[in-house]
Amino acid sequence: MGDIMDVLLTPTVVFCSVLTVLFLALVIVFRKFFYIVLVTSPRDIKGAVRYAQVLVWLWIEKLRNRNVGQVFDSIVAKYPNKVCFYFEDQQWTFRQVDDLTNRVANYFLKQGFRKGDSVALFMENRPEYVCMCLGLSKIGAIPALINYNLRLKPLQHSFEVADCKALIYGYELQEAVSEVSKEGGFTGTLLYCSGHKGNPLLEFSIDLDKGLKDVLGTPPLVKEPVGFNDKLYYIFTSGTTGLPKAAIIKHSRFFMAVYGGHYMHGLSHNDIQYTALPLYHTVGGVLGIGQALFFGTSSVLRKKFSASSFWKDCIKYEVTVAQYIGEICRYLICQPPTEFDRMHKVRLMYGNGLRAEIWEKFVDRFGIPHIGELYGSTEGNTNLVNIDGKVGAVGFLPVWGLRILPMVLVKVDETGEIVRDEKTGLCIRTKANEVGELLGKIVSRNPLRDFQGYADESAKQKKILRSVFRKGDKYFRSGDVLRMDDYGYFYFKDRTGDTFRWKGENVSTAEVESVISSMCGLKDAVVYGVEIPGSEGRAGMAAIADPEGNIDLSTLAEGLAKQLPAYARPLFVRILKQIDMTGTNFY
Repeated sequence: MGDIMDVLLTPTVVFCSVLTVLFLALVIVFRKFFYIVLVTSPRDIKGAVRYAQVLVWLWIEKLRNRNVGQVFDSIVAKYPNKVCFYFEDQQWTFRQVDDLTNRVANYFLKQGFRKGDSVALFMENRPEYVCMCLGLSKIGAIPALINYNLRLKPLQHSFEVADCKALIYGYELQEAVSEVSKEGGFTGTLLYCSGHKGNPLLEFSIDLDKGLKDVLGTPPLVKEPVGFNDKLYYIFTSGTTGLPKAAIIKHSRFFMAVYGGHYMHGLSHNDIQYTALPLYHTVGGVLGIGQALFFGTSSVLRKKFSASSFWKDCIKYEVTVAQYIGEICRYLICQPPTEFDRMHKVRLMYGNGLRAEIWEKFVDRFGIPHIGELYGSTEGNTNLVNIDGKVGAVGFLPVWGLRILPMVLVKVDETGEIVRDEKTGLCIRTKANEVGELLGKIVSRNPLRDFQGYADESAKQKKILRSVFRKGDKYFRSGDVLRMDDYGYFYFKDRTGDTFRWKGENVSTAEVESVISSMCGLKDAVVYGVEIPGSEGRAGMAAIADPEGNIDLSTLAEGLAKQLPAYARPLFVRILKQIDMTGTNFY
């Protein structure tokens, strides 16, 4: 017996016993955490592998100091006769796109444009749009992608804020250019018209189509090389207030977005991708065309989105991957069922803004095997991806890495302002299922973590938050309020600018719009706050599109009383024939 006790009491055995007890205690205390890590490990491992692929390729491209045009040249050499763009009844091969791209580069080089010159691009979607962007970028000029719905002051502002030296416009927008010119805008500006098809031009315009025929389609000879960290585009963001801001998109950011989309969503060069979104936005002008330029994926371009033609187009072009924004999905599901709903070959739809309340209904009706919801902004460094189809989630972070990863949710008050600790003055992390503003740590010259800002430096500084978790650190303010659940999934809640105060409470316009839209058969609805004399804050106003006059206001009132707290229920309702949309959504 004594011998047995001696063995049991040896230092090694005692030490191991203590470790075992401590481990079991930790497991008991943190059993929920270990359980979550276990059940989310397949998701996290898949995400880590895909993310590692993105990092490796970004590192390689940075080491090579390559630009977008150089990557495209390598794809042209690989797939010269493959279809690059389908557009209406046209088929553009990679060689044809390359030829026009080089003509654009050589023409504007001959015109005296050099690296760093900004050139406004004001055209509707078509393959020539891509060629203009690529051609200008090959000589280091920076295309400013202007929303083709802008007119007068906003159009002139966009041109000026990017300090553009010239404007390339599509003939279809000639009237808009003429209106600005009559108001004294574009004075002394070189105006180039494309796509006039023999129609008369404005007297002060240059015939770009003729000019491009007179130059060679050979690679341009540039004296100032264009590299990985040089500027590629200006893409305009509206934010929550004010006129558009010109966000800087470097070649490195284009690489990040395209490689990220390719590997995180599992895309292939054999896919045919459908893009019905405007090329002047990041979703269309980067994610939409990037798979073709970098991987040889054939892309279908459409001038404008059409709900009635969407699935017909997918069938016609044998589309396997399609892009969306949330409103597109809602428009599609509001269409009457047809035989085309499931005749397509679409295996993946990816984009942002698919609302949880129609997610499963959308997937079931149209037979979409996988939805790739994502979160991000044109200029920001806060990017998330949902790779496993979790309904309603915009992405995830592994729960075991929340303290070391460069994205974080911090507490905000009822007005959307950041809350800081009274003692330390630093920001406060949210707990699971608490809402907060998403911040991204800024790491200069890192394509994933850098914040490249805007053409207007003052606008850039407004988006930077300093001394977040330690004195002097810098984070990008997304301006978006999200919630993270226990499993690390993130859910979009609202934009900090899209709220108003009423009855001492903060009202989320996105939340109220979602409820009203669901109750009214997914009709368009816009909610905002209006001032009432003698009252504090703003009362809710709901504008609802109801061209057929089908809305039953009594039923709506009953439903709102059931689904919303008293302070969030709109006091006023406007019934409209239609609601004006941004340029992204058209039938």
